[in-house]
Amino acid sequence: MRNTTKITAAVLVTGALTLGLTACGSGKSDSKDKASDPLVVAATPVPHAEILDYVKDHLAKKNGLKLEVKEFTDYVTPNTAVQDGSVDANYFQTKPYLDDYDKKNGGGIVPVVTVHLEPLGLYSQKVKKAADLPEGATVAVPNDTDNEARALKLLDANGIITLKKGAGSDATPRDIAENPKGLTFKEVEAAQTARSLKDVDAAVVNGNYAIEAGLKPAKDALVLESAKNNPYGNLLAVKKGNENDPRVKKLAELLTSPQVKKFIEDKYDGSVIPSF
Repeated sequence: MRNTTKITAAVLVTGALTLGLTACGSGKSDSKDKASDPLVVAATPVPHAEILDYVKDHLAKKNGLKLEVKEFTDYVTPNTAVQDGSVDANYFQTKPYLDDYDKKNGGGIVPVVTVHLEPLGLYSQKVKKAADLPEGATVAVPNDTDNEARALKLLDANGIITLKKGAGSDATPRDIAENPKGLTFKEVEAAQTARSLKDVDAAVVNGNYAIEAGLKPAKDALVLESAKNNPYGNLLAVKKGNENDPRVKKLAELLTSPQVKKFIEDKYDGSVIPSF
């Protein structure tokens, strides 16, 4: 909670002096409070909030950091919360997703450090292999620009479809050049892809939502993104201008520590991969 400068009746008599003292006092109070306030970080539950909770429970206090974790289940609110100042940082997204969000929303959020990779995967409750997808199968894909393009690139890389030459980070089903099985694509919110599995033949699911749904990407995915040279690492991000906040720098240091690397490797068994 911020301290407020008390103004006495005597000080009010000298208005100019009051303004000078108040401004000076407020600056000192803001600086002191910012350093001592908890760092509030927005995160999706799995694995981001779990990783942050590990930092909070095992590393933050002894390293002088007060950390508060706020969970969100979608891919939009964590960024709007950073923009409006209701949280100090977020940890849930990739750089391509952030770039697309900033482009559409006037910028203002910047990456601090990349922490881990969640390989995107194709899952099904109806077939055991991608080759067994039937003619005309329905495949659910995320409906946001970045993740839809990422999903289509995954299918292209595994020979399920072929994208047009030059299809990039804004690719949609309209950019498919070859679709041998005549697949139909159902665009749904990323958070709903895993839940849609009972209604479609297969779905491309982001790693965090796959894990949250009880899937094991390294084992259950029909096809899975390669970690090699993968640009989709998940990162810590803040509002532009807050990159040098000492609390942010400390969290970035802890998120890329040997302890966190071991925690990720032990807990997620290849379904989440440290990127540092």
